[in-house]
Amino acid sequence: MKTIKGPGIFLAQFAGDEAPYNTLEGMAKWAAGHGYVGIQIPSWDLRLFDLERAAESQTYCDEVNGVASGAGLAVTELSTHLQGQLVASHPAFDTLLDGFAPPELAGNSKAWAAWGVEQLWWAAKASKKLGLKAHATFSGALAWPFFYPWPQRPAGLIDEAFKELGRRWLPILNAFDDAGVDVCFELHPGEDLHDGTTFERFLGVVGDHPRANILYDPSHMVLQQLDYLAFLDLYHDRVRAFHVKDAEFRHSGRSGVYGGYQDWIDRPGRFRSLGDGQIDFRQIFSKMAQYDFAGWAVVEWECCIKHPEQGAAEGAKFVREQIIRVTDRAFDDFAGGETDAESNRKILGL
Repeated sequence: MKTIKGPGIFLAQFAGDEAPYNTLEGMAKWAAGHGYVGIQIPSWDLRLFDLERAAESQTYCDEVNGVASGAGLAVTELSTHLQGQLVASHPAFDTLLDGFAPPELAGNSKAWAAWGVEQLWWAAKASKKLGLKAHATFSGALAWPFFYPWPQRPAGLIDEAFKELGRRWLPILNAFDDAGVDVCFELHPGEDLHDGTTFERFLGVVGDHPRANILYDPSHMVLQQLDYLAFLDLYHDRVRAFHVKDAEFRHSGRSGVYGGYQDWIDRPGRFRSLGDGQIDFRQIFSKMAQYDFAGWAVVEWECCIKHPEQGAAEGAKFVREQIIRVTDRAFDDFAGGETDAESNRKILGL
């Protein structure tokens, strides 16, 4: 068994225009000051990282790793959540997604979809140059407007959507395979890959591609009322990245998993800072150890109540206390003895 690495922190929710949040060096020192030993970098944020340059320059990637190591950190993964969303999106979201791509591509969904694909190709190259083994992203959503079967869906609609999703992602998965890096889809409402069933359907259209894997985030499973512990029993062999994020679901007589179009603070299901929600992280970390997860435990802070600085400060300590140093011996070794085939046959009376 392997001991999970961490605590790491995803920088996306903390980056800003003021120091120390506007440079990678500043954020690395900030993260280290809170007790983190790893950082997950949002590759779309030019204040922190130049993805195109990283794809082409080993020197630049060495500099990025140097900034991290200089603060006592490692880069855990790159993230292309925004770019991945653009790889496949239903036209209903065109206006909403304009802000995910460069301003000059606004209003041109085909252009920003092509840009998203190019960004993923760059991320594969950059991840290899940085020495990373996993990459965090979203799948995008062609079928999401039809997630509820009313009005009644025509036969074959979802099959066609997933075939197209597979067609778009297969070359990207192959590029990551060439780089030796796993693509870890965060299973998330608003994405076509949002639970185990949709992930299985995706595997079916990409030929069970070995680089098609999962970023496990139990908070999104709580909001869907999915058994997040049983999920690990089913899919642990595909879990290659881990967001440590808390959540709660407060059953209500007024609204349910769909949230009633309410703001986050009023929804029955909402994200919370680590330790403030309902997720059983002791069981999660136990299962991660049991199933030999060798990656990083990365805090993703999202909370509609607590200040992010408090959430970040508490998060490192929380994760550190959950990490299990795996055993290198069986607890009952003291009662064992030397065995061989002949002895075993004798014990069996043979």
